[in-house]
Amino acid sequence: MKKLLLAALTFCAFSSVAFASSKEIVVGATPFPHKDLLMVAKPLLEKEGFTLVVKEFSDYIQPNVALAEKNLDANFFQHIPYLENMNKEKGLKLAWVAKVHIEPLGLYSKKIKKLEELKKGDLVAVPSDPTNGARALRLLEAHGLIKLKPGALVTVKDVVENPRGLQLKELDAAQLPRTLMDVTASVINTNFASEAGLIPSRDAIVIEGKDSPYANVIVVREAEKDSAKTKALVKAMQSPEVRAFIEKDLEPKGIVPAF
Repeated sequence: MKKLLLAALTFCAFSSVAFASSKEIVVGATPFPHKDLLMVAKPLLEKEGFTLVVKEFSDYIQPNVALAEKNLDANFFQHIPYLENMNKEKGLKLAWVAKVHIEPLGLYSKKIKKLEELKKGDLVAVPSDPTNGARALRLLEAHGLIKLKPGALVTVKDVVENPRGLQLKELDAAQLPRTLMDVTASVINTNFASEAGLIPSRDAIVIEGKDSPYANVIVVREAEKDSAKTKALVKAMQSPEVRAFIEKDLEPKGIVPAF
């Protein structure tokens, strides 16, 4: 009798855990603005019977690894070209399911106020990861500072013209705001710029336009694209409430909706 009772209690305990986890959506995200946007979606998910749990990450590698290893249900921190490159490099099977916002890259400096002040030998830092690095170099090219070879994932080695003789240095994207006193200028992702107290619309010397193809997206495992959790998360993250938050609180900082 005792064995039967113990077995029943054990079954109930595991059933409760399974039930709880089936109603819990665990999302990996970088702090700003991704966590902020998820917090807007959280009460909307609660109305659908889901509990949102956000796990914070400070880098661009681990959120995809954790998702692939099934430690997360989704992640929210990256744009589509970055995801495609990670899938190719790491052999991951991850898919984006919803565009949410665009974080334009900008060129920032503590030493100059306009492009014309850049002079020969000045040090300009760009992100070291392939997609954001290429994106940063294309921004510099668009403003006539350099000329690059054709191609998607260009690097500093693909610079074919550098009329100002700029020194281009690749650094970890998260570290770029901290190096502004050591370089002449840096091309910085909006989320890292904002965390450092920089406002893109006010502080960027040049910035990507609203037509940037680098929308930040919700990412899940390919096998979970049509799951109930994924559908609920997409609905919440592309809701009128999230759009209103972006337009009111984030657009002044250079972030625009992508849906």
